Amino acid sequence: MTNIIKAILAINPKAQVSVNEEDINQITWHNGTQPISNDAILAKQAELKAEYQSNKYQRQRAKEYPDFKEYLDGIVKGDDAQIQKYINDSLTVKAKYPKE
Repeated sequence: MTNIIKAILAINPKAQVSVNEEDINQITWHNGTQPISNDAILAKQAELKAEYQSNKYQRQRAKEYPDFKEYLDGIVKGDDAQIQKYINDSLTVKAKYPKE
């Protein structure tokens, strides 16, 4: 689950806060930071978690995409076969991990 401070900072990037043991009932607001309701924090946590899960395919693809240096090297050398191999390999990864 997304931690409490991450959720708070997503709501108010300037918030100054500390949390004891990831307990939503043990939040200390610092330097005049306006407190955010527990309901709002929990809702933001759920939103961030859903966003993270919906982007799973991006994380999977990132691990398997070919090195972009191969593409650039092919451009510099004018090697159409190398460029096409990079494109084909990238499309294979996209097909393996489709956007949901």
